[in-house]
Amino acid sequence: MEPLQNSDQPTEPTVNPRSVKLFGVGTAGMKVVEQIAALALPGISCAAVGAELPATSTIAQRICLGSGATTEEITREFKTACSGAGIVFIVAGLGGGTGTRIAPLLAQAARHAGALALAIVTLPFQCEGTRRRRHAQDALQALKENSDGVICLHNQRILRLIDDSTSLVATFKMLDALLAGSITGVWKLLACRGMIDISPADFFEMLRDHHGESALASAQAAGPERCREVLEKLFAHPMLEGGRALAECDGVLVSLVGGPDLAMSEVNRVMEAVSAQCHDAQVLMGAGIDESCQGRLSITLIATQRKQSLVEEAGIDEAAHAAAARPVGSLEKQLLDRGDSARPQSRFVPPPPSLPPEKLEQLMANQRPGSGRRKSLARMRQSQLPLEIISRGRFDKSEPTIHKGEDLDVPTYIRRGMALN
Repeated sequence: MEPLQNSDQPTEPTVNPRSVKLFGVGTAGMKVVEQIAALALPGISCAAVGAELPATSTIAQRICLGSGATTEEITREFKTACSGAGIVFIVAGLGGGTGTRIAPLLAQAARHAGALALAIVTLPFQCEGTRRRRHAQDALQALKENSDGVICLHNQRILRLIDDSTSLVATFKMLDALLAGSITGVWKLLACRGMIDISPADFFEMLRDHHGESALASAQAAGPERCREVLEKLFAHPMLEGGRALAECDGVLVSLVGGPDLAMSEVNRVMEAVSAQCHDAQVLMGAGIDESCQGRLSITLIATQRKQSLVEEAGIDEAAHAAAARPVGSLEKQLLDRGDSARPQSRFVPPPPSLPPEKLEQLMANQRPGSGRRKSLARMRQSQLPLEIISRGRFDKSEPTIHKGEDLDVPTYIRRGMALN
């Protein structure tokens, strides 16, 4: 696929910012969006994006990406699909194929169509390998550059909720359900007007500059003890890592939704409990009334932070990741560098060449006593070449070393007439 083009500036939102379009990109994203589509929430439309779309999918709008489609064609189709939406949710799992490649492109198209783009993505489990995690990091970086906000969730945190007997299928179903519930909470936060309102502008302003450092959690409870129970569920949520995500965050957004019987004391109790967990964070709170929530209370919480390294969180060695991302030099430089290295000495000794019978007999004759070898040596005696020495450097004015009539500065094999074979 061709690289993203950033030449066109995204337009300002020109439609109702509370009209939401939800895209499930790739297999992981579509499974989550299918659960939300089944709820038939008012004001939200769903679409599935993928190279292969299952026939059993309950999502009405389906965008199938052909193998021969160009980036311009895909972008044009995405812009058409985003037309009329004020906020575009992009749900995808990073590290694999379609979600990794397409999510950044969809975010860019949504912004160019005049919508606010919010990506809600997951990172792979550590057991999925370094290669997938690095691909996820690259896709996350592209999403940062092309979205108005990114909420990144780590699959590894779901392990807090399962035991050794939990199957792989059950684990991913639990993860999809948690993600679907959290996205529904964000939709309520943005799409439902409340007594204490959170505007989309405030929401996206908090997410900016916190890309990939977000924890999203949602919980609900009913009955007379709903306030206590909902707080217990919230703080036990795996995405909050036992409260560590709140202790390390520098921004918290809390949305409460209850029925007409929601008491001010309940709102105050929830906010006191959350504020006690995050001392130095900026807190943004909203509260809404939903007639269908009589006797119930639901909370959606987003904690953001800048400080923690996402590479470290994903279990990737930061130095190795930087080295892998460093561009490789030109082929010419590689060849030159290779020429400077010392060539290892071969341990292979070739066999002696075979000689014809007449050459072999001549060689044996030369080895016999009294043969002409000494005469040959006399003819082969070496001597100094008549070369004029221009300069001897710092020894130019030194006298030669003479011992018993021999110049010791002359190499021994020359003075003694030794032949070098």
